[in-house]
Formats: sequence, structure tokens, C-alpha cells
Amino acid sequence: MQDTTRTVPDAARVHAEDLGRFVSASPSSYHAAAETARRAQEAGFTRLTETDVWEVTPGGRYVVVRDGSAIAFVVPPTAGPRTPFSILGTHTDSPGFKLKPKPTTGRGGWVQAGVEVYGGPLLNSWLDRELELAGRVVTRDGAEHLVRTGPFARIPQLAIHLDRSVNDGLTLDKQRHTQPVLGLGEVSEHDVLGELAARVAGGAVDPADVLGYDVVVADTQEPRAFGARGDLWASGRLDNLLSTHSALTALLAAEPDALTGVAVVAAFDHEEIGSESRSGAAGPFLADVLDRVSRSLGASGEDRHRALAASLCISSDVGHAVHPNYPERHDPANQPVAGGGPILKINANQRYTTDAHGAATWQAACDAAEVPTQEFVSNNTIPCGSTIGPITATRLGIRVVDVGVPILSMHSARELTAVVDPWYLMRAMGAVLVR
Repeated sequence: MQDTTRTVPDAARVHAEDLGRFVSASPSSYHAAAETARRAQEAGFTRLTETDVWEVTPGGRYVVVRDGSAIAFVVPPTAGPRTPFSILGTHTDSPGFKLKPKPTTGRGGWVQAGVEVYGGPLLNSWLDRELELAGRVVTRDGAEHLVRTGPFARIPQLAIHLDRSVNDGLTLDKQRHTQPVLGLGEVSEHDVLGELAARVAGGAVDPADVLGYDVVVADTQEPRAFGARGDLWASGRLDNLLSTHSALTALLAAEPDALTGVAVVAAFDHEEIGSESRSGAAGPFLADVLDRVSRSLGASGEDRHRALAASLCISSDVGHAVHPNYPERHDPANQPVAGGGPILKINANQRYTTDAHGAATWQAACDAAEVPTQEFVSNNTIPCGSTIGPITATRLGIRVVDVGVPILSMHSARELTAVVDPWYLMRAMGAVLVR
């Protein structure tokens, strides 16, 4: 087992603190895509719009947003029609709750927000936390506005005096027990949409002009380091803003002259619910962008096929560190530890896409970056989930390697990792871009 008690490098702490700022700026996938684009533009990237003609040139840096997804890419100065792509794939959404139509509800003198479960959250982890509503609203003129409320709501747990057996097993009904409270009084006295309209980024809008919205619930507690040596990192939405931040940081730090291909960060929405959307990994977004880049570089159909055949995607999503209280839930021989570096995900049934060539490429990148790495494979009796990896491999026919950072409390409102591991992941990703 690797030593996880070593001093955390200052650079790892700086990276973690910036991860915290990224997470805090991204309470929803729409905010995450906007923050990705903002950081890229601040670094000199050109913002592209899908309805415009693209003029992508060698040496250029670009970013484009589709709903809650963002793709940023750097074209090497020497790029030509058959230049391959080096892709870092992640996702921007996290498990939780999404605001329903007719969202203002309540009873017993409490005003509540009507929400629907999104993905597979650990429901009990959302209890007794100060939560916010965040996402986008679309107004009558077709304009899209980001919105967030700040601390606004709470899902209160039933007191133990009213459920004496609660510590023998908590069961939450997804409809009856997960609707957050947000105020006192009669339902008729409150308007959740009105509250959202009053908090639109850049200025309030008329609630009557809000004709559509995609709004989720997010935890408001700030990310932070803690622990006996300050080597632990707790945050909401590490799944999967951790990977998105590491990928973007690696891309922004990459020297265009050193790239071996067109360097791409593809951060998709809707991974937690299957990726089947216009902005999900199963949709056409990445294929559309790669095709437009190839065409701009003068590629024929044959050239594009050759470029994709030489391309690589690193699919990065958080994975499971060995849980000290449940070690039997893990494979007995492959037990990744927090602080031991990013994990290479392997699955015989292709729930993860890593193969021998991909594993060799990843090990070489970690060696070049002087980063430790470790393998993850599931206990045979506990099948693993999946990622954007198999979807991307199927969609584009390119080699994909599944990796991640080991964490605890996956799908909790507040997840846990080692301070050093996101930094390790970023460095390994950077080595992939210049492999």
C-alpha cells in the first residue's frame, strides 16, 4: 500500500483551492459550462457560436457551449487535415434534485419547492443542509439567463422522537420525504419562480416573462481542506467537477507547440441520467465539433477517418477509494487508496473501455508526469456503474481510456477525496496532451 501520510505539496493545495472556486461557481451544469467558457476566454480562447461560420486555424484556441456542456480546444500551429485529437472527456452534472413544473407547494404552514430526483443521489446526505436553487431560465424574448438563489431551502429530517426506529434503517420516500422547505406562511403568498426571477445573474427579470427553466438543487457549503494533516478535501459536486476542473486546467497550461494533436476538453451534461441528450455524450455535440475542426483544416472524408483512427480520449470520472468501514465491498487484490494517485478503471464487460493499449498509454503519461497511478476493478458481486467512455468509443470509434480520482461518499451531497489526487490527475492529463 502506498504511503498517504506524506506532506501535501504546495502546488496540490493551490490546485485544490482553485478546484474549490470552480465548484462554488458551478452549482448547476449550466453554471459549470459558463465557468469553463469564462476561464477559457480569460486565457485568450475565442468563443464560438454554433450558428455562425467557424474559422478555425492552426495555432488557435476556441471554446463553444451547448446548454450545460462545453468543449474547449487548442489547435497546434502545425495542424493539418490528418492531425489526430487528444480528448479529455468529463461531465458537468451531478446527482440531486430538479425543480418540477408548478414548483410552489407546501403544507402545515411550511412553504416548499416541488422537486424531482435527478440521477441517483444518496438521499439521506441531502437532509438538514442549507440548499440553493440554481440553473437557467429562458425569458419571452428567447434569452437564456443563469440564476442562483444562495442558501434558500432545506430538506428537514424527521425527529427521532417521531420515528424511534430511524437508526435501525432510514427509508425515504422519493416523493413525500424529499421536498425542501423554503419559508413560512401560505402557499398562495409565495412564488418560487418569482424568487428565481428576482435573482437572475445580471439583474432581475419579470416573472411573467419566464417561460421555461432548468433548475436544480445544490448544496451551499463551501469546499474545504480538513483532517489531522489537512490532506483531506470535502466538497459538493466532486462527481464530476473535479475531473472537469483538472482537464480544463491541464488544457489551459498546455503549450500549443508541444501538442501532438488537437487538444480537446469535452465536458458533457446529463451523464448521471444516461447521456442521451443533445448535450450529452451520446448526442452529436463532440462529433459535430470535431467534424467542423477537421473541415476547417481542409480534411476530406478519408482524412477525417485517418485522424480519428489515431486519436485518443481519456474519459475521466471519479471512482471508489477503499472505504475503511466496508473493505469487503471492494476487490480483495485491487484496492485504490486516497492520496495514491488517479485510478485506471478496468471492467471485463466494457462498462469501462480501458484495454491493453489504453492502459499502456495511461501508464506512460503518468510516468512522464511523475504521478503515481493505481487500478480499480469491481468486486464480482457488486457490478460497477459506467461512464461517458463506452458511449464515446461507440459514438466515434476512437480508443478511450477510463480513469478517475478515488473518492468516498460518491453521490453524496458532499463528497470526500485527498487534496493531492486532483493535482495528480491534472498533471497526468497534461502529459496525455503532449504524449
